[in-house]
Amino acid sequence: MDWQAVMHWLYVAGMAVGALHFWALSRDPKGVPQYEYLVAIFIPIWSGLAYMAMAIDQGKVEAAGQVAHYARYVDWIVTTPLLLLALSWTAMQFIKKDWTLIGFLMSTQVVVITTGLIADLSERDWVRYLWYICGVAAFLVVLWGIWVPLRAKAKSQGRELSDLHDKLTVYFTVLWIGYPIAWLIGPSGLGWVNQDIDTLLFCVLPFFSKVGFSFLDLHGLRSLQDRRSESRLDRAADQVLHFLGQITALWTPQFPPRPQRKRRLPS
Repeated sequence: MDWQAVMHWLYVAGMAVGALHFWALSRDPKGVPQYEYLVAIFIPIWSGLAYMAMAIDQGKVEAAGQVAHYARYVDWIVTTPLLLLALSWTAMQFIKKDWTLIGFLMSTQVVVITTGLIADLSERDWVRYLWYICGVAAFLVVLWGIWVPLRAKAKSQGRELSDLHDKLTVYFTVLWIGYPIAWLIGPSGLGWVNQDIDTLLFCVLPFFSKVGFSFLDLHGLRSLQDRRSESRLDRAADQVLHFLGQITALWTPQFPPRPQRKRRLPS
């Protein structure tokens, strides 16, 4: 049995279910802007199509004695900037959108994906790791962007939104750190795991990064807008977010408030 094809088809099915669920949510938006739903629907559709190509043995090329799945990068170069857009919209839910910051995050993420693709297609090992290191450096810039300036935007809009954004950011960060690690230990890098395990990792990580993130994001925003009419799935998302909140409390340092200086009255 071709386990890689099976995993890819299961991923396609998961993306289809996710897209249909987000479409159903959009019929009753509960105060969440429709553009949030449109992005959440588009992400699994695009990702599912890319993985369908791999399921039918397309989107692959041999480079340096291993199979490079360029269809993954076709997926990621579109969907990962859109996920950053969704996270940014949540962080700026009740204020004017800072498109300079959003554009910075999305464009830097394009650099992350592009360098990863070049690394995967490189024949010489030192060149491959050079491009990998460049991608990791760009990825660290993205993490700085979501943890510092973007988090500050969320904190300016009240405790509830700030807590939701912190939980989503922890979820987002943990999963996205898994990508460069999976690349490094897989056939593209050190080769510690075989192609089957590599395929499994790159099905599980994207599923939870895309459908899982959008599920928590949309249901969290819906509960934030109207807690009186929470559905069963809204409450399920709340339970996951509550668990993430416990992790967030350990993850994010709490600093004591700065003492305010007394202002001198003009003489």
